[in-house]
Order: sequence, then structure tokens, then C-alpha cells
Amino acid sequence: MTRPNGPASLSTLAQARSGRRMRASSYDRTGGNDDRLHVQPGATSVLAVMDRPGLVTHLWVTITTACSPVEKNYLRKIVLRMFWDGEALPSVEAPIGDFFGMGHARSRNFVSAPLQMSPEDGKGFNCWFPMPYEKARIEVLNECDSEIKIYYYVDYEEYDELPADLLRFHAVWNRECPTEGIPDEGMENAEFCFGGTNTTGDGNYVLLEAEGRGHYVGCNVNIHNLRDTSRWDWPGEGDDMFFIDGEPWPPRLHGTGTEDYFDLAWCPTQEYNAPYHGIILPGDDNWKGFITYYRYHVQDPVMFDRSIRVTLEHGHANRRSDDWSSTAYWYQTEPHRPLPPFPGVDGRMPLEEEIL
Repeated sequence: MTRPNGPASLSTLAQARSGRRMRASSYDRTGGNDDRLHVQPGATSVLAVMDRPGLVTHLWVTITTACSPVEKNYLRKIVLRMFWDGEALPSVEAPIGDFFGMGHARSRNFVSAPLQMSPEDGKGFNCWFPMPYEKARIEVLNECDSEIKIYYYVDYEEYDELPADLLRFHAVWNRECPTEGIPDEGMENAEFCFGGTNTTGDGNYVLLEAEGRGHYVGCNVNIHNLRDTSRWDWPGEGDDMFFIDGEPWPPRLHGTGTEDYFDLAWCPTQEYNAPYHGIILPGDDNWKGFITYYRYHVQDPVMFDRSIRVTLEHGHANRRSDDWSSTAYWYQTEPHRPLPPFPGVDGRMPLEEEIL
């Protein structure tokens, strides 16, 4: 087998496939029932090492901590990293909950095409992004205060060789807490929400900055509404702006509002899951509290030849000061631009303490 199989579907399942189906998992090597990896506080443990060309087709993970009740915010304290082709720097680095589609150190049942959180209570994590490699290493870092117990499958196909034109999968986590807005004292609410101009894109929240050749395939974005007001308080009036190959403002991919980029409408308050877009958390009354959106460009990847900068305004003209975090996903040639410095545990924690 010299090339990866194409993606399987009901219409192609009868076609012959080549290669070797492989798996790395946490099964008990003694034949017992302790089918989990025990990772001590501060330790890094390897989930899988592949030393032949292949393609990761599916990841499944579920986690608990050794203490009861489960340690708070553990989904932000555990870091998932992936390394391709012997590189020293990770191509994937994110808190494990965020990587699988949702931030705020929470899990919740939802379904998209590439990422899913499944029952019970969204704690069965699934990833279907294909990940080709010549060599690979997947690992987790436990920055909890207690031991974690992680159950996992890494399902992959192994080949004799890969074609040279396959790009490598990447994911990066970002956070701004708070985003740099303006005070609303003395302003009419309509002026604060809809006034001002942005003719540069400077100050936008950055989901991704990458260099090389590749394509952006989507993101999930988490917003914690921090504005202290009883007035109309929709936090998503900002436009999406994608700057491709160094183009100036206005970029050719310039949108009309945050919910519009996520293929939603009219300041949504309803939970909704579709294959490529959705809203996992719509927030509380008046959009207070926690919000999570996703948009995956599976049918419409955004290509770039030299570089890409994917951004969203945090409120129109970047007027709002909220807690934003995101995970962006893309494929590109190697070597990749080093990922931004990864924040320590304190820099990843949600602002409310009572989150599991």
C-alpha cells in the first residue's frame, strides 16, 4: 500500500482497501480490567508512538481524576500534544477539553462531523480529523493536582509510504482574558454596541497565524460575557476577517458578524448541532455567562500559499472586554511556524471556580 485510502462512506464501503488497520489503546497489558493509563501530577505520558508512515483516522478519550469529587477544571489542566515526523516542536497543543470541541473546562453532549462529545454528559471525546505522518507521537501532560486516569483509543492506518503532497494536521489554542475593549460609561447602549469603525483589523481576536502553504479547516470559540450591565448585552457583533498571504484590509474574506461566521442568525439563544457549525452553549439570559460556537470548513477549507491570519472582532470595532478562548485547526506544509507560548495552568483557568 503506497497511498492512503480515501475516506470511507456508505457508497464506498464495498470497495477493496489496502494497508493495515492499527490501534494504540490503554488496555490492561496484564489481561486484567485496569484498562486506563495512570498519569501522576506533573507527568507527561505517551499515548501512542508510530514509527511507520500512516494516518490517524480516529481518537477516542475519556478521563477521570483520582480524587472524588472530580478535580475542578481538569479539562483545562490536561494538555494534549502531537508531534509529526520527528519534529521537536508540537503541531498540536491545546487543553484536552478544548481540543475536542468545547472550552470553559466543561463537557457537554454535542455532535459535529470532525469532533464530538458523547454521553455520559459529553465525557466521551471523539476526533475524526485525518492526520497523516511519516512518524508520530501523541502525548498528554497532567497539570492537575491529582492523578488522572485516561482511557483512550488511537485508531490509525499504516502504509508502506505516504505521497509527498499530504499536509500535516495542526491545532492551536489561544486566549485573551479580557479582550482589550473600551469602557461603556456615559455611552448610549446602541452607540457602545454598534458605533465606531474598524478599517484595519488591528486589535481583532486572533484565532490563527500560520506561515507556509495549507488550508484552515475551522475553529471553536468560547466567550465568557464579562460586561456588568442589565442593558441589551449581545457579545457577538464582531466581524470575521481572514488575511491571506499578507493582503491588506479589507481582506477578500470579510464577514458581517460573529453569529454569521458560525452560520447562525439573529443573536442566537438556542443550542444547535450540525455537522459543520453549531452552538453548544448559547449563554444565559441576555447572553450572560458561557457561550461556545463552532465552525468547521470541511466542505470549504480556506487555502493559503504563504500565510494566513484568521481573526474575529470582539464586539463591533473591538469594543467589548470579555474572556475569549479558541482552538483553531488547519493543515499545512512543514516546517510550521512555532505555536505561541503555551500558558501555564493559571492562565488557562475559567474565571468562575465552580466548574468541573
